[in-house]
Amino acid sequence: MKGTITQDNLYLLLPGKVVAVAEMYARHNDVSVLDAMRKVYASEMYKQLEQEHTKRWHEGPVSLYQNL
Repeated sequence: MKGTITQDNLYLLLPGKVVAVAEMYARHNDVSVLDAMRKVYASEMYKQLEQEHTKRWHEGPVSLYQNL
């Protein structure tokens, strides 16, 4: 079905969410965006985000950041 998010196409949504969360993390923790991205990709939150069945991809950047 067109427009349906599946495990096979979820990867298309993740970069924008990761960048938004990383920018917030960098700003609030006085670290580089690169270091913040490393933090995000290594987090439990990201592990959940990349699994379609958790539906974490529905959450906005603020919510994801708060759960980081």
